[in-house]
Amino acid sequence: MKGIILAGGKGTRLYPVTQATCKQLLPVFDKPLIYYPMATLMQAGITEILIISTPHDLPRFEALFGDGSHLGLSISYAAQSAPRGIADAFLVAESFIGNEPVALILGDNIFYGHDIAAVLKPCTQLAQGAMVFGYEVKDPQRYGVLALDDSQNITAIIEKPTVAPSPYAVTGLYFYDASVVSIARSLKPSPRGELEITDVNNAYLQRGQLQVRLLGRGFAWLDTGTHDALQKASTYVQTIQERQGIQVACLEEIAFQQGWISLPELQILAARASSSDYGLYLQALSQSHKLSFSL
Repeated sequence: MKGIILAGGKGTRLYPVTQATCKQLLPVFDKPLIYYPMATLMQAGITEILIISTPHDLPRFEALFGDGSHLGLSISYAAQSAPRGIADAFLVAESFIGNEPVALILGDNIFYGHDIAAVLKPCTQLAQGAMVFGYEVKDPQRYGVLALDDSQNITAIIEKPTVAPSPYAVTGLYFYDASVVSIARSLKPSPRGELEITDVNNAYLQRGQLQVRLLGRGFAWLDTGTHDALQKASTYVQTIQERQGIQVACLEEIAFQQGWISLPELQILAARASSSDYGLYLQALSQSHKLSFSL
C-alpha cells in the first residue's frame, strides 16, 4: 500500500504565524507537525509516500525529508495549486497511486496510542473497499460524523450536522482501494467549491464497501487546526516524552524498528542531531541496541 500526506492549504486559522511558514512545519513541542502523520504511515508499514502541498511550500518539505532514503523510505512530492478539497488529493496523486491501494492522512492530524501499529497494519492489507476511523469527541458538529446502527455498522456519514447522530467523528486517516481515483473523479464540488472526502466515503458506503474502526480509550487523535489545539498537542507530546522517557513520532526510531535502516545508519543519523535532546535520544537508543547485539 502507498501513502499520501496532504499538507496543503493556507492555514488561515493559524494566522499570523502561517504567513511566514506553512502549518505542517510549525513545531508540536520538539518536532515539525508533519513528523506525526509521517510516523503514522511508517507505523502502518508504508514506505512509499507522496507529500502533496502548495507549489510554494513543497521545497521546504523536500529540504526536510529529501527522497526519504535515509529512513528507508521512498518520498515523492506533488503540487496542489489551489485548495480544492481533500478528495482532490487522489486526482493530484493519480499517477502515484496507479492500481495500488492507498492510505491518506491529513498533514495536521496526530495519532498516538499503545501498539497503534497493530491497529494500522491490517488496514494495509485492504484489497477492496475502504476503511475509516471513528473517534469520540465532545463537539462532533465540527466534523464528519458517523451514524451507526446497533451493531456499530455505518449507516451514514453526515458532514457538520446540526444535531449529531453519534459522538464519533471521522478522523483524518483513510484507507482505500485503487478505485478511489475514479470515485474522486466522479464527484461534483460541494457548495464551498471543494471535492469532499465525505462524498468519497459515502460512495463506498453505497457500494457496501465501507468499514469503520472505532478508536477507543488508549488512543489519542489530535486535530491541530487552531492555535489552542496546536498548543494542547505540544503539551500532550511534552508530557508523554518527559513522563515516559520516550520520543513520540521519532522517525529514525520507527525506521530502525521496522528494519528499514541498520544500526550503523541509525548511529549516523543520531550523530547529525547530537546537539539536541532528540539526537541524544537517538544516541541512547543506538547505544542500547549496540549493547544488546553484543550480549
